[in-house]
Amino acid sequence: MILTTTATIEGKQIYEYKGIVFGEVITGINFIKDFAAGLRDFFGGRSGSYEKELMDARQHALAELQDRAASLGADGVVGIDFDYEVLGGNNSMLMVTASGTAVRFA
Repeated sequence: MILTTTATIEGKQIYEYKGIVFGEVITGINFIKDFAAGLRDFFGGRSGSYEKELMDARQHALAELQDRAASLGADGVVGIDFDYEVLGGNNSMLMVTASGTAVRFA
């Protein structure tokens, strides 16, 4: 399956639009990661634990989007966009959404 953020793919012709598909992931950040990130925030630098959590969530959202597109009979998803939200009373949840248009190529 071809996944892309662009609306078209060079050398491929879209002949059927199957619809909009989404992949959503909501993940919690645990106390240890919050504590380590707080130290990074105070002393400066990058938070490796948060970055890994974000990368994992993005990959899971993309995999879910791909599965949903496949279930529609698509062989690609074009125009993929990612959205990120922080949820929860103390902002301890991360939501990553991937969305795009499922298509079939000629």
